[in-house]
Amino acid sequence: MPTSKPILIMQLRPEDDTSDNEFQAILKYGELTEAQVKRLRIETQGIPNDLMLDDYAAIIVGGSPFDISTPASEKMPIQNKIEQDFNHLFDKIVINDFPFLGACSGNGLLGNYLGTSISRKYGEAVGCVTLDITPEGKLDPLLMGFPDRISVLLGHKEACDSVPEGATLLMTGARCPVQMFRLGNNVYATQFHPEGDSEGFIVRIHAYKHHGYFEPHEAEILIEAVSREQTPYAQEILRRFVKRYSN
Repeated sequence: MPTSKPILIMQLRPEDDTSDNEFQAILKYGELTEAQVKRLRIETQGIPNDLMLDDYAAIIVGGSPFDISTPASEKMPIQNKIEQDFNHLFDKIVINDFPFLGACSGNGLLGNYLGTSISRKYGEAVGCVTLDITPEGKLDPLLMGFPDRISVLLGHKEACDSVPEGATLLMTGARCPVQMFRLGNNVYATQFHPEGDSEGFIVRIHAYKHHGYFEPHEAEILIEAVSREQTPYAQEILRRFVKRYSN
């Protein structure tokens, strides 16, 4: 019998502790073992030129402290390279409708590739928010059977200003309207973190308290708040994505 293809997990976080925590959370809530995935940290070298979609069942991209809306002249060279690398990768993903799930930074990278303005207009503080599933979202296999509203963990300085052309809006929020969208049948993006849990967000609050997501003195208040939160439906999105595309 042919060997099952792994799911490629691409990460952009420069810090080992946040990157490792995110990776373990994706495994946990995706119900994956390390043998079922290939982990690729691209925050220092970018995406390898020889990456082939045919080698993988699907791609999951996590978050990062990089801001797409920062002018190119002010970005570190590696960030500009990563964005260019993703544009080349999306050329292949979109035309092949290849299974993809981008969370937070993955959402912004895909939205930017699709021509949507990314700005700080719809930034949201770190925490738990309640989002609405759209009528189209209720028909999507990743969200079917969910309640009308679900809780998610998030925290972002920037977001898509509008739904990318040709995409379907699946989830929306009062503060940030583009929270989850799908392109074609298999390309997904979420502004929130489907792998997010209180443990992981506490790690990120400590790591990023001087990165402009919140005022540093608010860190302990945010930690206390997220420590009480559970987001099982958001994590179910990740589990369903993995189950649908694993082979």
